[in-house]
Amino acid sequence: MADVNRGNRPLSPHLQVYRMPLPAITSILIRITGIACYGLAVLVVAWLLAAASSERAFDIVDGILTSFLGDLVMFGAAWALWYHMLGRLRHVIWDLGYAVEIPIAEKMSIAMLAGATVLALFTAIVV
Repeated sequence: MADVNRGNRPLSPHLQVYRMPLPAITSILIRITGIACYGLAVLVVAWLLAAASSERAFDIVDGILTSFLGDLVMFGAAWALWYHMLGRLRHVIWDLGYAVEIPIAEKMSIAMLAGATVLALFTAIVV
């Protein structure tokens, strides 16, 4: 066996030069926002259960959800919902065989991020 000095070499040189493509990052983010949508569903169910149980319970849950922190959580949930919807739409377009070229996929990724932000801001302003 050759005498190799392993102390001077990195263990995983590919990790130093590899940069994950934006479409891959946004695809992973679709899965994360899908999980966040489950959290949103739990919040909505808690709000509805509180409304169905008593006025005091509703006031507590509604107070939490309409506080500043609750508004931030709801804005994040709206962003996650819009982003997830746009991401699923992108995957439908890809499943049909369109826009799978790398430059177009990168532009779609940027459009998804911007679109979800604009739609979440629109939702926050209107609602």
